[in-house]
Amino acid sequence: MSTQPMQKVAALSELEEAQPRRVKLGDTPILLIRTGNAVHAYSADCPHAGAPLEEGAICHGRLICPWHKATFEIDSGAIVEPPALLPLTRYPVKVEGGDVLVSAESIESASGAADAQTTSLRSDATQGVQHANAAEAAQPQVFAIVGAGAAGAAACAALREFGYRERIVLIDDDAHAPYDRTVLSKFVPSGDMAVDDVPPLLPDGFFEQHQIERLHAHATRLDAQRREIEFDGQPLLRYDAALIATGGTPKLPRLRGSEDPALNERLLLLHNRADAARLADLASQAKHVVVLGGGFIGLEVAASLRKRKLRVTVVLTGSVPFEKQFGAELGRLFMKLHEENGTEFRTNAQIEGVEAGEPLRARLAGGDVLDCDFVVAGTGITPATHFVTGVAHNDDGGLNVDASMRVTDGLYAAGDVAAFPYGDGRRVRIEHWRVAQQHARAAARAMAGAGDAPPLVPFFWTAHFDRNFNYLGHPQSWDEIVMTGTPDTYEFVALLCKHGFVAGALGCGRDTELARLAEAMREPLSRDDARRLIGDNQH
Repeated sequence: MSTQPMQKVAALSELEEAQPRRVKLGDTPILLIRTGNAVHAYSADCPHAGAPLEEGAICHGRLICPWHKATFEIDSGAIVEPPALLPLTRYPVKVEGGDVLVSAESIESASGAADAQTTSLRSDATQGVQHANAAEAAQPQVFAIVGAGAAGAAACAALREFGYRERIVLIDDDAHAPYDRTVLSKFVPSGDMAVDDVPPLLPDGFFEQHQIERLHAHATRLDAQRREIEFDGQPLLRYDAALIATGGTPKLPRLRGSEDPALNERLLLLHNRADAARLADLASQAKHVVVLGGGFIGLEVAASLRKRKLRVTVVLTGSVPFEKQFGAELGRLFMKLHEENGTEFRTNAQIEGVEAGEPLRARLAGGDVLDCDFVVAGTGITPATHFVTGVAHNDDGGLNVDASMRVTDGLYAAGDVAAFPYGDGRRVRIEHWRVAQQHARAAARAMAGAGDAPPLVPFFWTAHFDRNFNYLGHPQSWDEIVMTGTPDTYEFVALLCKHGFVAGALGCGRDTELARLAEAMREPLSRDDARRLIGDNQH
Protein backbone atom coordinates (compact mmCIF):
# COMPACT_ATOMS: atom_id res chain seq x y z
CA MET A 1 0.00 0.00 0.00
CA SER A 2 1.11 3.54 -0.73
CA THR A 3 2.43 5.55 2.20
CA GLN A 4 2.13 8.83 0.31
CA PRO A 5 -1.06 10.91 0.70
CA MET A 6 -3.34 10.89 -2.31
CA GLN A 7 -3.86 14.21 -4.01
CA LYS A 8 -6.54 15.51 -6.33
CA VAL A 9 -5.30 15.82 -9.92
CA ALA A 10 -8.60 16.16 -11.82
CA ALA A 11 -12.34 15.86 -11.60
CA LEU A 12 -13.82 12.71 -13.10
CA SER A 13 -16.17 14.84 -15.19
CA GLU A 14 -13.15 16.45 -16.87
CA LEU A 15 -11.91 13.13 -18.25
CA GLU A 16 -13.29 11.80 -21.51
CA GLU A 17 -13.68 8.08 -22.04
CA ALA A 18 -10.57 6.57 -23.66
CA GLN A 19 -8.94 10.00 -24.10
CA PRO A 20 -5.57 10.03 -22.29
CA ARG A 21 -4.87 13.19 -20.32
CA ARG A 22 -1.60 14.48 -18.85
CA VAL A 23 -1.64 16.06 -15.39
CA LYS A 24 1.05 17.02 -12.88
CA LEU A 25 1.39 15.61 -9.38
CA GLY A 26 4.00 17.90 -7.91
CA ASP A 27 6.86 17.59 -10.39
CA THR A 28 5.71 14.20 -11.65
CA PRO A 29 3.84 14.02 -14.97
CA ILE A 30 0.99 11.51 -14.74
CA LEU A 31 -1.16 10.04 -17.50
CA LEU A 32 -4.84 9.49 -16.66
CA ILE A 33 -7.01 7.12 -18.69
CA ARG A 34 -10.71 6.84 -17.94
CA THR A 35 -12.62 3.62 -18.59
CA GLY A 36 -16.20 3.97 -17.40
CA ASN A 37 -16.12 5.23 -13.83
CA ALA A 38 -12.62 3.87 -13.25
CA VAL A 39 -9.38 5.74 -13.86
CA HIS A 40 -5.88 4.37 -14.43
CA ALA A 41 -2.75 6.42 -13.67
CA TYR A 42 0.62 5.81 -15.35
CA SER A 43 3.88 7.51 -16.17
CA ALA A 44 3.07 10.07 -18.85
CA ASP A 45 6.09 9.53 -21.11
CA CYS A 46 6.88 6.40 -23.09
CA PRO A 47 9.73 4.45 -21.48
CA HIS A 48 11.33 3.94 -24.89
CA ALA A 49 12.06 7.49 -26.10
CA GLY A 50 9.95 9.77 -23.93
CA ALA A 51 7.03 10.34 -26.29
CA PRO A 52 4.05 12.16 -24.73
CA LEU A 53 1.56 9.33 -24.32
CA GLU A 54 -1.45 11.65 -24.16
CA GLU A 55 -0.91 12.12 -27.91
CA GLY A 56 -1.18 8.38 -28.45
CA ALA A 57 -4.27 6.36 -29.23
CA ILE A 58 -6.48 3.91 -27.38
CA CYS A 59 -7.71 0.93 -29.33
CA HIS A 60 -8.98 -2.49 -28.16
CA GLY A 61 -8.15 -1.73 -24.53
CA ARG A 62 -4.58 -0.78 -25.30
CA LEU A 63 -2.57 2.44 -25.31
CA ILE A 64 -0.34 2.96 -28.35
CA CYS A 65 2.60 5.36 -28.26
CA PRO A 66 2.30 8.08 -30.94
CA TRP A 67 5.95 8.03 -32.03
CA HIS A 68 7.15 4.45 -32.33
CA LYS A 69 3.97 2.47 -31.58
CA ALA A 70 5.01 0.81 -28.32
CA THR A 71 1.79 -0.68 -26.95
CA PHE A 72 0.60 -1.20 -23.37
CA GLU A 73 -2.40 -2.78 -21.69
CA ILE A 74 -4.61 -0.06 -20.21
CA ASP A 75 -5.62 -2.10 -17.18
CA SER A 76 -2.07 -2.96 -16.09
CA GLY A 77 0.57 -0.98 -17.98
CA ALA A 78 2.07 -4.26 -19.26
CA ILE A 79 3.94 -4.29 -22.57
CA VAL A 80 2.13 -5.64 -25.59
CA GLU A 81 4.51 -4.40 -28.28
CA PRO A 82 8.02 -2.88 -28.31
CA PRO A 83 10.11 -0.79 -28.77
CA ALA A 84 9.46 -0.11 -25.08
CA LEU A 85 11.04 -3.00 -23.18
CA LEU A 86 9.75 -2.07 -19.72
CA PRO A 87 6.15 -1.61 -18.53
CA LEU A 88 4.61 1.72 -17.65
CA THR A 89 5.09 2.90 -14.11
CA ARG A 90 1.73 2.60 -12.36
CA TYR A 91 0.38 4.89 -9.63
CA PRO A 92 -2.38 4.28 -7.06
CA VAL A 93 -5.58 6.07 -8.04
CA LYS A 94 -9.11 6.30 -6.68
CA VAL A 95 -12.24 8.26 -7.46
CA GLU A 96 -13.85 9.87 -4.45
CA GLY A 97 -16.75 12.34 -4.51
CA GLY A 98 -16.19 12.98 -8.20
CA ASP A 99 -12.50 13.77 -7.67
CA VAL A 100 -9.61 11.75 -9.10
CA LEU A 101 -6.96 11.18 -6.42
CA VAL A 102 -3.46 9.87 -7.18
CA SER A 103 -0.46 8.99 -5.01
CA ALA A 104 3.04 9.95 -6.14
CA GLU A 105 4.38 6.62 -4.87
CA SER A 106 4.32 4.14 -7.73
CA ILE A 107 2.94 0.64 -7.47
CA GLU A 108 5.84 -1.80 -7.66
CA SER A 109 3.86 -4.72 -9.03
CA ALA A 110 0.81 -4.26 -11.24
CA SER A 111 -2.09 -6.65 -11.15
CA GLY A 112 -3.31 -9.08 -13.74
CA ALA A 113 -1.25 -9.46 -16.90
CA ALA A 114 1.53 -7.19 -15.67
CA ASP A 115 2.09 -8.99 -12.38
CA ALA A 116 4.66 -11.49 -13.59
CA GLN A 117 6.19 -8.83 -15.81
CA THR A 118 6.80 -6.12 -13.26
CA THR A 119 7.79 -8.60 -10.60
CA SER A 120 10.49 -10.02 -12.85
CA LEU A 121 11.58 -6.68 -14.28
CA ARG A 122 11.74 -4.94 -10.90
CA SER A 123 12.55 -7.85 -8.64
CA ASP A 124 14.84 -7.38 -5.68
CA ALA A 125 18.41 -8.20 -6.69
CA THR A 126 19.03 -10.16 -3.49
CA GLN A 127 16.11 -12.46 -4.16
CA GLY A 128 17.45 -12.96 -7.69
CA VAL A 129 20.86 -14.01 -6.35
CA GLN A 130 19.32 -16.46 -3.90
CA HIS A 131 17.16 -17.95 -6.64
CA ALA A 132 20.12 -18.23 -9.00
CA ASN A 133 22.29 -19.87 -6.35
CA ALA A 134 19.62 -22.44 -5.59
CA ALA A 135 19.14 -23.18 -9.28
CA GLU A 136 22.89 -23.47 -9.89
CA ALA A 137 23.15 -26.52 -7.70
CA ALA A 138 20.56 -28.22 -9.91
CA GLN A 139 22.47 -27.40 -13.15
CA PRO A 140 20.15 -24.74 -14.50
CA GLN A 141 19.10 -24.47 -18.09
CA VAL A 142 21.16 -22.19 -20.30
CA PHE A 143 19.47 -19.89 -22.79
CA ALA A 144 21.98 -18.26 -25.15
CA ILE A 145 21.22 -15.11 -27.16
CA VAL A 146 23.71 -14.41 -29.94
CA GLY A 147 23.56 -10.74 -30.88
CA ALA A 148 23.08 -7.75 -28.57
CA GLY A 149 21.12 -5.47 -30.85
CA ALA A 150 17.42 -4.65 -30.87
CA ALA A 151 16.32 -8.30 -30.83
CA GLY A 152 18.89 -9.44 -28.29
CA ALA A 153 17.97 -6.74 -25.78
CA ALA A 154 14.25 -7.37 -26.25
CA ALA A 155 14.73 -11.10 -25.73
CA CYS A 156 16.62 -10.59 -22.47
CA ALA A 157 13.87 -8.41 -21.01
CA ALA A 158 11.08 -10.63 -22.33
CA LEU A 159 12.53 -13.90 -21.01
CA ARG A 160 12.51 -12.49 -17.48
CA GLU A 161 9.10 -10.92 -18.09
CA PHE A 162 7.64 -14.27 -19.17
CA GLY A 163 8.96 -16.09 -16.13
CA TYR A 164 12.24 -17.69 -17.15
CA ARG A 165 14.48 -17.57 -14.06
CA GLU A 166 17.50 -19.61 -15.03
CA ARG A 167 20.73 -18.75 -16.82
CA ILE A 168 20.77 -16.27 -19.75
CA VAL A 169 23.97 -15.52 -21.67
CA LEU A 170 23.94 -12.55 -24.08
CA ILE A 171 26.77 -12.84 -26.61
CA ASP A 172 28.14 -10.13 -28.89
CA ASP A 173 31.50 -8.99 -30.25
CA ASP A 174 30.52 -5.35 -29.62
CA ALA A 175 31.65 -4.40 -26.12
CA HIS A 176 28.91 -1.79 -25.71
CA ALA A 177 25.66 -2.62 -23.96
CA PRO A 178 22.72 -2.87 -26.38
CA TYR A 179 22.09 0.58 -27.85
CA ASP A 180 19.63 2.32 -30.16
CA ARG A 181 21.08 1.86 -33.64
CA THR A 182 18.24 3.82 -35.25
CA VAL A 183 19.88 7.11 -34.25
CA LEU A 184 23.11 6.22 -36.08
CA SER A 185 21.65 7.23 -39.44
CA LYS A 186 19.18 9.85 -38.18
CA PHE A 187 20.98 12.03 -35.63
CA VAL A 188 24.69 11.18 -35.38
CA PRO A 189 25.68 12.13 -38.97
CA SER A 190 23.96 15.51 -38.61
CA GLY A 191 25.88 16.32 -35.43
CA ASP A 192 22.64 16.52 -33.43
CA MET A 193 23.81 13.61 -31.23
CA ALA A 194 27.32 12.59 -30.22
CA VAL A 195 28.17 8.91 -30.50
CA ASP A 196 28.78 8.77 -26.74
CA ASP A 197 25.20 9.96 -26.21
CA VAL A 198 23.56 7.16 -28.22
CA PRO A 199 20.94 5.85 -25.76
CA PRO A 200 21.02 2.33 -24.34
CA LEU A 201 18.05 0.04 -24.91
CA LEU A 202 17.83 -0.97 -21.26
CA PRO A 203 18.54 1.06 -18.12
CA ASP A 204 21.89 1.00 -16.34
CA GLY A 205 22.21 -2.00 -14.07
CA PHE A 206 19.51 -4.02 -15.82
CA PHE A 207 21.71 -7.00 -16.65
CA GLU A 208 23.23 -7.17 -13.18
CA GLN A 209 19.85 -6.83 -11.47
CA HIS A 210 18.34 -9.63 -13.52
CA GLN A 211 21.32 -11.97 -13.41
CA ILE A 212 21.95 -11.86 -17.16
CA GLU A 213 25.51 -12.61 -18.24
CA ARG A 214 27.06 -10.51 -21.01
CA LEU A 215 29.79 -12.31 -22.94
CA HIS A 216 31.98 -10.09 -25.12
CA ALA A 217 33.08 -12.66 -27.68
CA HIS A 218 32.95 -13.56 -31.35
CA ALA A 219 30.87 -16.67 -32.04
CA THR A 220 32.65 -18.68 -34.74
CA ARG A 221 30.28 -21.67 -34.89
CA LEU A 222 26.88 -22.62 -33.55
CA ASP A 223 26.05 -26.28 -33.98
CA ALA A 224 22.26 -26.59 -33.92
CA GLN A 225 22.40 -30.39 -33.62
CA ARG A 226 24.86 -30.54 -30.72
CA ARG A 227 23.57 -27.30 -29.15
CA GLU A 228 27.05 -25.87 -28.80
CA ILE A 229 28.58 -22.47 -29.50
CA GLU A 230 32.29 -22.06 -30.22
CA PHE A 231 34.19 -18.79 -29.84
CA ASP A 232 37.50 -17.15 -30.58
CA GLY A 233 39.44 -17.28 -27.32
CA GLN A 234 36.55 -18.44 -25.11
CA PRO A 235 35.45 -21.84 -23.81
CA LEU A 236 32.70 -23.67 -25.68
CA LEU A 237 29.17 -22.96 -24.42
CA ARG A 238 26.48 -25.64 -24.35
CA TYR A 239 22.92 -24.39 -24.38
CA ASP A 240 19.40 -25.70 -23.93
CA ALA A 241 17.87 -23.07 -26.20
CA ALA A 242 19.46 -20.37 -28.31
CA LEU A 243 18.24 -17.31 -30.21
CA ILE A 244 20.06 -16.08 -33.31
CA ALA A 245 19.70 -12.28 -33.19
CA THR A 246 22.79 -11.25 -35.11
CA GLY A 247 21.06 -8.99 -37.63
CA GLY A 248 22.72 -8.25 -40.95
CA THR A 249 26.10 -7.29 -42.30
CA PRO A 250 25.99 -4.26 -44.63
CA LYS A 251 26.79 -5.10 -48.26
CA LEU A 252 29.25 -3.10 -50.30
CA PRO A 253 28.46 -3.41 -54.01
CA ARG A 254 31.22 -4.50 -56.37
CA LEU A 255 32.98 -1.32 -57.37
CA ARG A 256 36.08 -1.23 -59.50
CA GLY A 257 38.94 0.19 -57.44
CA SER A 258 37.25 -0.32 -54.05
CA GLU A 259 40.06 -2.66 -52.95
CA ASP A 260 42.53 0.27 -52.94
CA PRO A 261 43.71 0.71 -49.29
CA ALA A 262 43.63 4.46 -49.81
CA LEU A 263 39.83 4.22 -49.92
CA ASN A 264 39.40 2.32 -46.64
CA GLU A 265 38.49 5.42 -44.66
CA ARG A 266 36.43 7.09 -47.38
CA LEU A 267 34.13 4.33 -48.61
CA LEU A 268 31.75 3.90 -45.70
CA LEU A 269 29.17 1.42 -44.51
CA LEU A 270 26.99 2.23 -41.50
CA HIS A 271 26.41 -0.55 -39.00
CA ASN A 272 27.66 0.33 -35.53
CA ARG A 273 28.85 3.15 -33.30
CA ALA A 274 32.37 3.07 -34.72
CA ASP A 275 31.03 3.47 -38.26
CA ALA A 276 28.80 6.36 -37.15
CA ALA A 277 31.69 8.08 -35.37
CA ARG A 278 33.86 7.83 -38.49
CA LEU A 279 31.02 9.17 -40.66
CA ALA A 280 30.42 12.13 -38.36
CA ASP A 281 34.14 12.92 -38.23
CA LEU A 282 34.49 12.89 -42.03
CA ALA A 283 31.30 14.92 -42.43
CA SER A 284 32.67 17.66 -40.17
CA GLN A 285 35.46 18.26 -42.72
CA ALA A 286 33.67 17.51 -46.00
CA LYS A 287 31.97 19.57 -48.69
CA HIS A 288 30.40 16.97 -51.00
CA VAL A 289 29.22 13.45 -50.16
CA VAL A 290 27.88 10.78 -52.49
CA VAL A 291 25.28 8.39 -51.07
CA LEU A 292 24.92 5.11 -52.90
CA GLY A 293 21.40 3.69 -52.53
CA GLY A 294 18.00 5.29 -51.97
CA GLY A 295 16.65 3.08 -49.19
CA PHE A 296 15.91 4.01 -45.59
CA ILE A 297 19.54 4.16 -44.45
CA GLY A 298 20.77 6.01 -47.53
CA LEU A 299 18.11 8.72 -47.45
CA GLU A 300 18.27 9.17 -43.67
CA VAL A 301 22.02 9.72 -43.94
CA ALA A 302 21.45 12.11 -46.86
CA ALA A 303 18.97 14.15 -44.81
CA SER A 304 21.32 14.21 -41.83
CA LEU A 305 24.28 15.39 -43.90
CA ARG A 306 22.18 18.12 -45.55
CA LYS A 307 21.56 19.51 -42.05
CA ARG A 308 25.31 20.14 -41.96
CA LYS A 309 24.89 22.11 -45.22
CA LEU A 310 26.99 19.59 -47.14
CA ARG A 311 26.34 19.01 -50.80
CA VAL A 312 24.77 15.51 -51.02
CA THR A 313 24.23 13.50 -54.19
CA VAL A 314 22.16 10.31 -53.96
CA VAL A 315 22.74 7.73 -56.71
CA LEU A 316 19.64 5.63 -57.41
CA THR A 317 19.34 2.61 -59.68
CA GLY A 318 15.63 3.43 -60.14
CA SER A 319 13.64 6.54 -60.97
CA VAL A 320 12.40 7.37 -57.43
CA PRO A 321 13.34 6.23 -53.93
CA PHE A 322 11.21 3.65 -52.11
CA GLU A 323 9.38 2.63 -55.27
CA LYS A 324 9.50 -1.04 -54.27
CA GLN A 325 8.17 -0.33 -50.76
CA PHE A 326 5.51 2.31 -51.50
CA GLY A 327 5.16 2.70 -55.24
CA ALA A 328 6.22 5.58 -57.49
CA GLU A 329 3.55 8.05 -56.28
CA LEU A 330 4.59 7.88 -52.63
CA GLY A 331 8.25 7.56 -53.54
CA ARG A 332 8.03 10.91 -55.30
CA LEU A 333 6.89 12.50 -52.01
CA PHE A 334 10.19 11.54 -50.38
CA MET A 335 12.11 12.73 -53.43
CA LYS A 336 10.26 16.07 -53.41
CA LEU A 337 11.00 16.58 -49.70
CA HIS A 338 14.68 15.90 -50.26
CA GLU A 339 14.93 18.11 -53.31
CA GLU A 340 13.19 20.94 -51.43
CA ASN A 341 15.98 20.63 -48.88
CA GLY A 342 18.80 20.53 -51.39
CA THR A 343 19.52 16.85 -51.90
CA GLU A 344 20.61 16.09 -55.46
CA PHE A 345 19.62 12.86 -57.21
CA ARG A 346 21.17 10.89 -60.02
CA THR A 347 18.39 8.51 -61.04
CA ASN A 348 18.55 5.35 -63.15
CA ALA A 349 22.27 5.44 -62.45
CA GLN A 350 24.89 3.18 -60.95
CA ILE A 351 28.39 3.73 -59.62
CA GLU A 352 30.71 1.24 -61.30
CA GLY A 353 34.05 2.38 -59.91
CA VAL A 354 35.81 4.61 -57.41
CA GLU A 355 39.25 6.23 -57.62
CA ALA A 356 41.26 7.46 -54.66
CA GLY A 357 42.63 10.97 -54.67
CA GLU A 358 41.74 14.51 -53.78
CA PRO A 359 38.90 14.58 -54.51
CA LEU A 360 37.69 11.00 -54.51
CA ARG A 361 36.12 10.16 -57.87
CA ALA A 362 32.94 8.09 -58.17
CA ARG A 363 32.57 6.97 -61.79
CA LEU A 364 29.05 6.23 -63.03
CA ALA A 365 28.14 3.69 -65.67
CA GLY A 366 28.09 5.70 -68.87
CA GLY A 367 31.17 7.72 -67.97
CA ASP A 368 29.95 10.57 -65.75
CA VAL A 369 32.15 11.28 -62.72
CA LEU A 370 31.13 12.64 -59.31
CA ASP A 371 33.97 14.31 -57.40
CA CYS A 372 33.39 14.04 -53.65
CA ASP A 373 35.05 13.76 -50.27
CA PHE A 374 33.66 10.33 -49.40
CA VAL A 375 30.99 7.80 -50.37
CA VAL A 376 28.40 6.23 -48.06
CA ALA A 377 26.85 2.96 -49.27
CA GLY A 378 23.36 2.08 -48.08
CA THR A 379 22.76 -0.88 -50.34
CA GLY A 380 21.27 -3.54 -48.09
CA ILE A 381 22.52 -6.26 -45.78
CA THR A 382 23.37 -9.95 -45.74
CA PRO A 383 21.91 -11.96 -42.81
CA ALA A 384 24.74 -12.72 -40.36
CA THR A 385 24.17 -16.48 -40.18
CA HIS A 386 27.41 -17.85 -41.66
CA PHE A 387 28.43 -19.35 -38.30
CA VAL A 388 25.21 -21.37 -37.84
CA THR A 389 25.52 -25.05 -38.79
CA GLY A 390 23.17 -28.00 -38.66
CA VAL A 391 20.16 -26.22 -40.22
CA ALA A 392 19.27 -25.16 -43.77
CA HIS A 393 19.99 -21.63 -44.96
CA ASN A 394 18.02 -19.81 -47.65
CA ASP A 395 19.79 -18.48 -50.71
CA ASP A 396 20.07 -15.04 -49.09
CA GLY A 397 21.40 -16.49 -45.81
CA GLY A 398 18.12 -16.21 -43.92
CA LEU A 399 16.74 -18.94 -41.67
CA ASN A 400 13.18 -20.20 -41.99
CA VAL A 401 11.15 -20.02 -38.76
CA ASP A 402 7.62 -20.89 -37.74
CA ALA A 403 5.17 -18.52 -36.02
CA SER A 404 7.01 -18.97 -32.70
CA MET A 405 10.32 -18.05 -34.42
CA ARG A 406 11.56 -21.63 -34.05
CA VAL A 407 14.15 -22.82 -36.60
CA THR A 408 14.50 -26.32 -35.13
CA ASP A 409 14.34 -27.89 -31.68
CA GLY A 410 16.17 -25.61 -29.27
CA LEU A 411 17.02 -22.95 -31.87
CA TYR A 412 15.14 -19.71 -32.63
CA ALA A 413 15.85 -16.72 -34.86
CA ALA A 414 14.68 -13.10 -34.80
CA GLY A 415 15.05 -9.97 -36.88
CA ASP A 416 16.95 -9.59 -40.14
CA VAL A 417 17.99 -13.26 -40.13
CA ALA A 418 14.46 -14.71 -39.82
CA ALA A 419 12.15 -15.60 -42.73
CA PHE A 420 8.78 -15.90 -41.02
CA PRO A 421 5.19 -16.64 -42.09
CA TYR A 422 3.22 -13.44 -42.57
CA GLY A 423 -0.11 -12.38 -44.02
CA ASP A 424 -1.47 -14.87 -46.50
CA GLY A 425 1.07 -17.51 -45.49
CA ARG A 426 3.97 -16.25 -47.55
CA ARG A 427 7.36 -16.30 -45.88
CA VAL A 428 9.12 -12.94 -45.64
CA ARG A 429 12.31 -11.54 -44.18
CA ILE A 430 11.78 -7.95 -43.01
CA GLU A 431 14.74 -5.75 -42.15
CA HIS A 432 12.96 -3.46 -39.69
CA TRP A 433 14.32 -2.60 -36.26
CA ARG A 434 11.03 -2.87 -34.39
CA VAL A 435 10.07 -6.09 -36.18
CA ALA A 436 13.27 -7.59 -34.78
CA GLN A 437 12.03 -6.76 -31.28
CA GLN A 438 8.60 -8.21 -32.03
CA HIS A 439 10.29 -11.40 -33.21
CA ALA A 440 12.40 -11.51 -30.07
CA ARG A 441 9.39 -11.26 -27.80
CA ALA A 442 7.63 -14.03 -29.73
CA ALA A 443 10.71 -16.23 -29.45
CA ALA A 444 11.06 -15.47 -25.73
CA ARG A 445 7.44 -16.49 -25.16
CA ALA A 446 8.07 -19.81 -26.85
CA MET A 447 11.40 -20.40 -25.11
CA ALA A 448 9.84 -19.66 -21.71
CA GLY A 449 6.68 -21.68 -22.45
CA ALA A 450 4.48 -18.58 -22.10
CA GLY A 451 2.07 -19.23 -24.96
CA ASP A 452 1.55 -17.69 -28.36
CA ALA A 453 2.43 -14.13 -29.28
CA PRO A 454 -0.25 -11.73 -30.55
CA PRO A 455 -0.51 -11.23 -34.33
CA LEU A 456 2.37 -9.15 -35.60
CA VAL A 457 1.94 -5.87 -37.48
CA PRO A 458 5.26 -4.74 -38.98
CA PHE A 459 6.10 -1.11 -38.24
CA PHE A 460 8.93 1.15 -39.33
CA TRP A 461 9.65 4.82 -38.75
CA THR A 462 12.00 6.99 -40.75
CA ALA A 463 13.03 10.63 -40.25
CA HIS A 464 13.85 13.15 -43.00
CA PHE A 465 14.31 16.89 -42.40
CA ASP A 466 12.32 16.90 -39.15
CA ARG A 467 9.49 14.96 -40.82
CA ASN A 468 8.72 11.55 -39.36
CA PHE A 469 7.09 8.94 -41.56
CA ASN A 470 5.39 5.84 -40.14
CA TYR A 471 4.99 2.68 -42.19
CA LEU A 472 2.69 -0.19 -41.20
CA GLY A 473 2.37 -3.62 -42.76
CA HIS A 474 4.45 -5.24 -45.46
CA PRO A 475 2.44 -5.45 -48.68
CA GLN A 476 3.95 -7.17 -51.68
CA SER A 477 1.35 -5.61 -53.95
CA TRP A 478 -1.77 -3.46 -53.84
CA ASP A 479 -4.49 -2.42 -56.24
CA GLU A 480 -5.48 0.91 -54.69
CA ILE A 481 -3.95 3.75 -52.69
CA VAL A 482 -6.46 5.70 -50.59
CA MET A 483 -4.95 9.07 -49.69
CA THR A 484 -6.28 11.22 -46.85
CA GLY A 485 -4.95 14.56 -45.70
CA THR A 486 -2.60 16.82 -47.66
CA PRO A 487 0.46 14.99 -48.96
CA ASP A 488 1.92 18.19 -50.44
CA THR A 489 2.33 19.53 -46.90
CA TYR A 490 3.46 16.14 -45.57
CA GLU A 491 0.42 15.62 -43.39
CA PHE A 492 -1.37 12.53 -44.65
CA VAL A 493 -2.23 8.87 -44.31
CA ALA A 494 -1.98 6.67 -47.40
CA LEU A 495 -3.74 3.30 -47.20
CA LEU A 496 -2.27 0.65 -49.50
CA CYS A 497 -5.22 -1.63 -50.16
CA LYS A 498 -5.80 -4.92 -51.89
CA HIS A 499 -9.25 -6.31 -52.64
CA GLY A 500 -10.81 -3.69 -50.34
CA PHE A 501 -8.60 -4.46 -47.30
CA VAL A 502 -5.63 -2.57 -45.88
CA ALA A 503 -2.32 -4.26 -46.67
CA GLY A 504 -0.14 -1.38 -45.50
CA ALA A 505 -0.19 2.27 -44.52
CA LEU A 506 2.22 5.19 -44.75
CA GLY A 507 1.68 8.40 -42.83
CA CYS A 508 3.33 11.65 -41.87
CA GLY A 509 2.15 14.20 -39.31
CA ARG A 510 -0.75 11.93 -38.29
CA ASP A 511 0.77 10.00 -35.39
CA THR A 512 -2.44 9.33 -33.47
CA GLU A 513 -4.24 7.97 -36.53
CA LEU A 514 -1.33 5.68 -37.37
CA ALA A 515 -1.31 4.48 -33.77
CA ARG A 516 -4.94 3.40 -34.11
CA LEU A 517 -4.16 1.60 -37.34
CA ALA A 518 -1.19 -0.17 -35.74
CA GLU A 519 -3.51 -1.94 -33.32
CA ALA A 520 -6.49 -2.40 -35.66
CA MET A 521 -4.40 -4.07 -38.37
CA ARG A 522 -3.81 -7.12 -36.17
CA GLU A 523 -7.02 -8.40 -37.75
CA PRO A 524 -8.20 -7.97 -41.36
CA LEU A 525 -9.16 -4.30 -41.70
CA SER A 526 -11.40 -3.11 -44.51
CA ARG A 527 -10.59 0.07 -46.38
CA ASP A 528 -13.81 1.73 -45.19
CA ASP A 529 -13.28 0.77 -41.55
CA ALA A 530 -9.74 2.13 -41.76
CA ARG A 531 -10.98 5.42 -43.15
CA ARG A 532 -13.46 5.75 -40.30
CA LEU A 533 -10.72 4.92 -37.81
CA ILE A 534 -8.48 7.72 -39.04
CA GLY A 535 -11.33 10.23 -39.23
CA ASP A 536 -11.65 10.38 -42.99
CA ASN A 537 -15.28 11.28 -43.63
CA GLN A 538 -14.94 11.50 -47.40
CA HIS A 539 -16.42 8.07 -48.12
